[in-house]
Amino acid sequence: MQRTNFGEMACSIARTLDVIGEPWSPLVLRDVYVGFTRFEQIQADLGISRKVLTERLNHLVEHGILRRRPYDARPRYEYVLTEKGAELFDLLMVMVGWGDKWLAGKAGPPVLYRHHACGEISHVDLRCARCGEPMHAGDIDLLPGPGAAT
Repeated sequence: MQRTNFGEMACSIARTLDVIGEPWSPLVLRDVYVGFTRFEQIQADLGISRKVLTERLNHLVEHGILRRRPYDARPRYEYVLTEKGAELFDLLMVMVGWGDKWLAGKAGPPVLYRHHACGEISHVDLRCARCGEPMHAGDIDLLPGPGAAT
């Protein structure tokens, strides 16, 4: 069965899903972010098959989210986030906030996040880049942009 090419849609959500919409990709990004940079480390942490992990890593490298960096004289590589990948991790932090609020249960969040700037435990808070006010679904109107489908 042919997979739908979300990358061709005139929709930023669809285009982002084309890059990280497969369920293993965000978890691979999380692992690289926390310091599991080698294939064997990621595979052991996730319990993912070698074939699927190879496909996910290749896909993320092809899309410029990760880059390979040699770490041995043999052809062995570790994976590091690119600037594009580090910015994509911000999206994962929004997912963390939602998951902590709605799915953590009585046990609470599995991970806490200390903000470097203030040293406090905190969470992501979506705010307007122009005025600094909260920016959530009920606070916005959708308007056609320059890349809208015609």
